[in-house]
Formats: sequence, structure tokens, C-alpha cells
Amino acid sequence: MSMFCFQCQEAAKGTGCTIAGVCGKKEDTAGLQDLLVYTLKGLAVVAEEADKQGKLDDAVGRFICEALFATITNANFDNERFVALIKETIAKRDGLKLAIGFSSDADVVNWNGSAAEYAVKAAEVGVLSQPNEDVRSLRELLIYGLKGMAAYTDHAAVLGYQKGEIYSFMISALANTTRELSVDEMVGQVLKCGEVAVTAMALLDEANTSTYGNPEITTVNLGVRNNPGILISGHDLKDMEELLKQTEGTGVDVYTHSEMLPANYYPAFKKYDHFVGNYGNAWWLQDKEFASFNGPILMTTNCITPVKDAYRDRIYTTGMAGWPGAKHIPERVEGGSKDFSALIEQAKTCAPPVELESGEIVGGFAHTQVMALADKVIDAVKSGAIKRFVVMAGCDGRHKERSYFTDVAEALPQDTVILTAGCAKYRYNKLDLGDIGGIPRVLDAGQCNDSYSLAYIALQLKEVFGLDDINDLPISYDIAWYEQKAVIVLLALLSLGVKHIRLGPTLPAFLSPNVAKVLVENFDIKPIGEVQADVAAIMAGN
Repeated sequence: MSMFCFQCQEAAKGTGCTIAGVCGKKEDTAGLQDLLVYTLKGLAVVAEEADKQGKLDDAVGRFICEALFATITNANFDNERFVALIKETIAKRDGLKLAIGFSSDADVVNWNGSAAEYAVKAAEVGVLSQPNEDVRSLRELLIYGLKGMAAYTDHAAVLGYQKGEIYSFMISALANTTRELSVDEMVGQVLKCGEVAVTAMALLDEANTSTYGNPEITTVNLGVRNNPGILISGHDLKDMEELLKQTEGTGVDVYTHSEMLPANYYPAFKKYDHFVGNYGNAWWLQDKEFASFNGPILMTTNCITPVKDAYRDRIYTTGMAGWPGAKHIPERVEGGSKDFSALIEQAKTCAPPVELESGEIVGGFAHTQVMALADKVIDAVKSGAIKRFVVMAGCDGRHKERSYFTDVAEALPQDTVILTAGCAKYRYNKLDLGDIGGIPRVLDAGQCNDSYSLAYIALQLKEVFGLDDINDLPISYDIAWYEQKAVIVLLALLSLGVKHIRLGPTLPAFLSPNVAKVLVENFDIKPIGEVQADVAAIMAGN
């Protein structure tokens, strides 16, 4: 086969993409991503030793996060960027080896060769280079968890929040994927990854809320105005801040798309009159929605899909996002801002957006806001007005089977409340599901980056109700997953002891039967099933 990738939910035939990625990733790009991960393992082996000697600074950990982030599904398709990252990884590894006197003969890449040589090496070190399917499964599960953690950790670092302990674990875990560990040791590494993920997600929550305020209940406009606009997608709130500052007074409006919707909930962004609201839906509909927007589009992170001619000359990437030929906004210099002037000048020449819908939606139910309503929520639970909370967080995707989540939302009894975060919410956040005594039946905590809020709410409710076990709460988990940030959220939930999670629309292709069996036996993870049967089981706490 020319490639093999099974890191996302849409892996072809439920086993893996072998010709080209369903995401649009080509063979050469897949190979370069495999090669980058391989060279990062080599860097991690050296960095782990430097860390033991007390000679490692956070810059290496930050770089590893950025490079892993680039390999997340739908983040970067630009081969030139991957070649540059591979060379930078090798340079950092070699420089660190000299600095600490490291003399290991570990198999690491060492050349400035041709594209053909890159391809040959990539084939040697790809996913299938490990023949034992259980070892392969556990290593890839750990690597995908690290990729998700890298994304969250990088977002926090952009805002100036870093913790050396997170970098140290990531380096050690990545190095451990090169070693012959026992199955129990690898399972331990995976669960430790979930534990550290809680720390990383808490750090990101602190970074976001300390910088932009706590999200608050907000009514978000879904319509458009008559000014030209810029559409910002992805997850990076620092990019959002700088774009709003630079467009102020220019006559150009700003709209969020997909996972950037929760930016509307932050107090710091509400002061901008030209911040109109949200345009469109989940990431996988961007080809149609970007075409109708008419103005420039800024992709700050994943999720970018193959770029269409209708907006090819209007799309920009920044951060670790990339598309071949797309204009890329360079990183900010220390103490400075990114320069979005090219988008602003182009926007001035564009027609206003074509309206896709009108009306409003309500969000902003992160943990601080929900806990401010704690008395009302607790009274509703005690009175029986709220019988159950259902966490329906995670990712959206193209599969028709994802209509399951819409059907579940509609089928849940009127005495249930849906807790959500991530773009999975687009399957039900515009349904008229009503409220319970003024509490909306869909409480949107924000981006997938904000999934920490849902865990925090559960832990706080456990304390309020005086329970010993988080699984005794009237909360069920019906999670939609797509990519590696959802993987790390799942591992975080497992580390907190959460059991009975339904996961769909399919179980991960990278779980071997034996590894899946371990998760089922220890945590009762189960695939989604038929809607009415699942709703009945959810309401029974099963």
C-alpha cells in the first residue's frame, strides 16, 4: 500500500486509509507526517536525557507541541512546511546532543536528501513498521493522545501559560514509544497521558479565562450585515483578539465559523461593534460556506479541508495550519502581533457575505457560568425537574451516521439537559429543545478546547451532592469523536474514573481487538447503538 493512516474516525472502511486520506491528505504528505513524528521521537529520546540532567528548557517542549499539532487531522497539508519541521527537529536534536554529551546510537534520521529519499524513509518508519498489532495500537493511542495534548498545550503557551511538567511527560511518553515496554506498562502510559491531559486542559482554561474573562451566557447572531467581512475559523483566541483589534474602524466586519463560535461568549471580545456573530456550521461544510461568504477566510488551526477554487484566492492560514499555495500569515515576533493587513485590504474589495440563516443561538455555559447557576441547577435536580445530564461533546464529521446525535437530542425526555463542547454541538444546537425552569436544555461550554469545563462541572456536582464516585452522578456520556483532540479528552475522562461512555459514530480503527477489550472491561466503553435503545439505557444510567 502507498500509505497507511488510521488516526481519525473516518479511516477508510473503518480500518485505515491506504491510497489517500478521506481528509484529502495525499501519500507524500502522509509520509512526511509519519517522518516528522519519527524524528520527534528521536528528539524526545535526547530531550529526556537532557531533562534528567536538568539541562532542558521549555523551548524544546514547546517546539514538540507545535510540530505534533501540525500532524493532527485536517491541520496542515503543506509538504514544504513538513520538510522544514523535519529539518528543524533534526537540528534541535543534534544541537541538544552536543550540549549534553549524548552518545546514543538510537535510529534517528540524519540527512538533507531528496523527496524520494524522504519517501523511502517514511515507508520504513510509518505506523505499520510495528508488526505487533497490540503494541502498535497502544503506541498509536498514546501518540494520538499526545497530539491532542500538544494542541491544548500550544494554545495555552500562545497566551503565555506553560508548565514544564507537561512538557516533561510528553517528551518521556514520546520517547517510550521507541522502547519495548510491556502491555501493562503501555496501558499505564496511556492512562498517565489522560491524567496529565487534565492538567493541560486546566492550564488552557486558566489561560483563556485569565486573558479574556470567563465565558458568559450570550445570545449569538446568526445573520449578516451589509459590510464586507472576514471569517475566522479554528480555535486560536489570540488570533481572534488581534484580528478584531486590527479591523476596528476599517469598515470590515468579523464573523466566527465552526469552532471559533465560542469566541462570542468571552467578555473581552464583546466590546467590538464590528464583531457580528457566527456564520455557518461545522468544519466539514466549509467548502460551501466559504464560497458564499465572499470575503477572506482565516484558518487559525485545524480543521481545514481541501480548498476549492471558489475561495482559493481568499483563504489564509496561520499558526500550524497550512494548505499548499495558500497565503500564510507568519508567527508574531516576541512582544508583537501577527499582521492581518493583507486580509483587511482584500476584504475591502469583497462583497458582503451571502446570508445562510437568520436568528440567534444561546451559549456561554462554561464551568464558571454553570456554577453561578448551581443553586438553580441543584434545586431542579432535587425536585426531579432535571432527571439527567447527558454529555454530548466532541467532534462533528461527514458520516451520515452522525445524524444519530441529532436524533438522540430530539429523543431525550424533556427533563434532560445536554452538556456540550466542540463542534459536535452543530448536530443539535439550533434545535428548539426548550428549557427547564429557565435553564436551556443545551448548555454549550465552548470549543473542544473547553471540554475541561464539562469535567469540572461533573467534579463539582459530585462534591455538592456528597458522592464518593463520579459515576453515581445523574450524568451519562454519549461522545462523538473525529480526531486526536477528542482522543485526549476521552483519555482525560478515563483518568478521572468516568465509566459507561458511549463513543461514536464508530470505535477508533487504531484500537486492536485486545486493546479495545481492555477499555471495555475496565471502563465499559461501548459503541453507540440504536437511538431509542440508547436513550432508554442513558435514562437508566447504563
